[in-house]
Amino acid sequence: MKQRVRAILITPNDTTLLMKRIRPGQDPYWVIIGGGVEDSDANREAALLREIREEIAGEAHNLHPFDEMQNTRGETEYFCLARIGTWNFDDRTGLEFQRDDRGEYILDGVPLTSEAIASVNLLPEEISILLREALDRGDLLATV
Repeated sequence: MKQRVRAILITPNDTTLLMKRIRPGQDPYWVIIGGGVEDSDANREAALLREIREEIAGEAHNLHPFDEMQNTRGETEYFCLARIGTWNFDDRTGLEFQRDDRGEYILDGVPLTSEAIASVNLLPEEISILLREALDRGDLLATV
């Protein structure tokens, strides 16, 4: 079964970087940066760092587990918290960005507040809820 990895990336300004997805015939939605673990990846952390480099040409550090869940396709998704200091969306290299049939990908910096996270359609909804609960408790930023 496929494993997926995602990083709740916290910037120096305590915002998080999310990918806004716009697809024809669908309402816009946001997802957390990441993707699938490949056979060539040494482990999930290596896969996550590769995905961050591919999707936003960024380098993350201070990775900490946040949650794991099953998605609607039966895949296990592993979510981590991480700090990121540099990124360049113009230098992304992921294959998905080279396809015209996938819709738009827009990198969006969202304030790390419960209200701001609730204002975007962050999917899966379960991670949006968990992230807002951690923000409301005030312990999210203390982790990384």
